[in-house]
Amino acid sequence: MEAVPEAGETSGPWFAGFRLGALLGVPTSLVAVLVIGRVWASCDIGVNASANSLSLLLVAPVVWIGTAASWTLVHGAIGRFGRGAVVAVGVLFNLWFLWYVVTALGTMGSYPDPVCPGNVPPWWPGFVPA
Repeated sequence: MEAVPEAGETSGPWFAGFRLGALLGVPTSLVAVLVIGRVWASCDIGVNASANSLSLLLVAPVVWIGTAASWTLVHGAIGRFGRGAVVAVGVLFNLWFLWYVVTALGTMGSYPDPVCPGNVPPWWPGFVPA
C-alpha cells in the first residue's frame, strides 16, 4: 500500500524541480539582465541609463519565473528517467531560454540602429545567432 503524503509535506519530482528552478533562476535572470544592459549600452538603445535600469528590473522577475517554471516542468516530466537526463535537458532548455530572452529583448529589430548594424553589438560572438 502506498503511503499518503501528509499535509504540508514537500517531496516529489515536481517540488524538487521547483526548488532547482528557483535556485538556478537567480543566476539566469542576473546574466540575462547584465547582457541585455550591456547590449543596450553598446548600441545606444533607450532613453537613458535610469530608464533602461527600470525596464531591466521589471524583466528580472519574469526571467526568474520562466526559469523556475521550466525546471519544474522538466523535472516533473522526465524525472523518472534519472537525474542525468533531467540535468542535461534542463541545462539545454535553460541556455536556450537565456539566448531567447537576450536576443528578443536585447537586440530590438524595430529600434533604429544608429550605432550597431542590426542592433547587434560588435562584441557579440559570431557563432551565436542574434
